Amino acid sequence: MVKKIKLASKRKDFISIYEEYKTYAEKRHKKQGFNTHIRNFDNHILPYFKAVKDIVKIEKKDIINWQNEILGKNFSNKFNDNLYYTFSSFMNFCVDYDYLEENLVLKVEKFKHKIERKEKKVYNLSQFRHFRHYLDSYILKQFFNFMFFYGTRPSEAMALRFCDIDKNLVSINHSIHRRGKRELDTPKNQSSLRKFYISYLMLHRLKKLKKMYIKKYGYFKSDYFVFGGTKPLASSTIDRHKKKACEKANLYEITQHEFRHSYATRLIHKKVPIDYVSRSMGHSRVSMTLDTYVHQEKRIRFRIPFTNKFI
Repeated sequence: MVKKIKLASKRKDFISIYEEYKTYAEKRHKKQGFNTHIRNFDNHILPYFKAVKDIVKIEKKDIINWQNEILGKNFSNKFNDNLYYTFSSFMNFCVDYDYLEENLVLKVEKFKHKIERKEKKVYNLSQFRHFRHYLDSYILKQFFNFMFFYGTRPSEAMALRFCDIDKNLVSINHSIHRRGKRELDTPKNQSSLRKFYISYLMLHRLKKLKKMYIKKYGYFKSDYFVFGGTKPLASSTIDRHKKKACEKANLYEITQHEFRHSYATRLIHKKVPIDYVSRSMGHSRVSMTLDTYVHQEKRIRFRIPFTNKFI
């Protein structure tokens, strides 16, 4: 009886509680993760429940009907799982703050997974060199070199500054928000904080970038972005140059992140120990590397190799 009286005294509409939840969630997520979390909620949860005037009146059947609507949009299994987690986090907040007695989302089964044949596209070394030849920007050439040969995430490469390089030792300390203002942030997880040596050829290329910036700006600062100078490269700029190079090279296009996949696939094909591959990529668990690149290796596709005078 006491619990019911307490709940009744705190009844609020869905939107008002959601505004409180956003303040709560912002303090518990990295900025980029928070933005994704809220964007997914705004686009795929809020439209269905925003008219609810009393959150206590939400029933299990409402959650099931919401799931049916989401399933009709044919999202990936991973995205559906993220939506389930997002909604469940909100409901946990409602329980913790005595707006609800229980998390109804947990009373409903997770989205049933459909069969997915998701094919990873990667470049082998010959294909990468062919692609690189057609890039019309030296900065972009080195950006893609860095991801292909060292397996960094695009956001980590974009955030790299000259102060992160000591001789030929590189420290990955930051990532960058690829949407909006391209602000620096911490990497994806604790394991993403890592150091590795680059070749002297790569070091020479980065020194050449430094000279280019000195010539462009008239001076040099150690906090210049390696791939961009005073400002990091924009993701849209990277994609535009990438698409143009692929068209010129008559190559199928892969995403920025698939250059990282190419790095992992190449090392695994060379029989490099999986624990080394995992650490070099900043994975939090070796099992993540195994699941992504070894257990699914049959799905990873190399197109027909070719030769040309540029290789």
